[in-house]
Amino acid sequence: MFNPTRDQARSFFIECWRKRKGNEPMEAMEQLVADIIASHPEYHSLFENPDAADKDFAPEDGQINPFLHISLHLAVEEQLGIDQPPGLREAYQACLNRCGNAHEARHDVLESLAETLWEAQRNGTPMDAMAYVERVKRRGGA
Repeated sequence: MFNPTRDQARSFFIECWRKRKGNEPMEAMEQLVADIIASHPEYHSLFENPDAADKDFAPEDGQINPFLHISLHLAVEEQLGIDQPPGLREAYQACLNRCGNAHEARHDVLESLAETLWEAQRNGTPMDAMAYVERVKRRGGA
């Protein structure tokens, strides 16, 4: 099973963006990562800097971790692709219908996932998949 370290995952993201910028051939996962990064111009300069892999992003400093953000996007893409947890794709569709923008709707899902993971971590419990889907539904107007 693929279980990269923090540095390996970060280097992979930076390499995907380098390949995209250089018009180099990419594997499907690299293309997906590059597409997600492309949709976040606010992160482009970071991913163009190989030294960025070592940077810490402290929430206390009001910083969003771009590597975490892209990782959450990847998780959401996989979950939507297989409708896991069940009902997620339908809840996402409601978000899409509400806002009319696929990226914004995916952010609704991503934020719901992050909240659900944070809650599970805070409580020391497994992630509540149904609570996750319900959060997405609420964001979609249900």
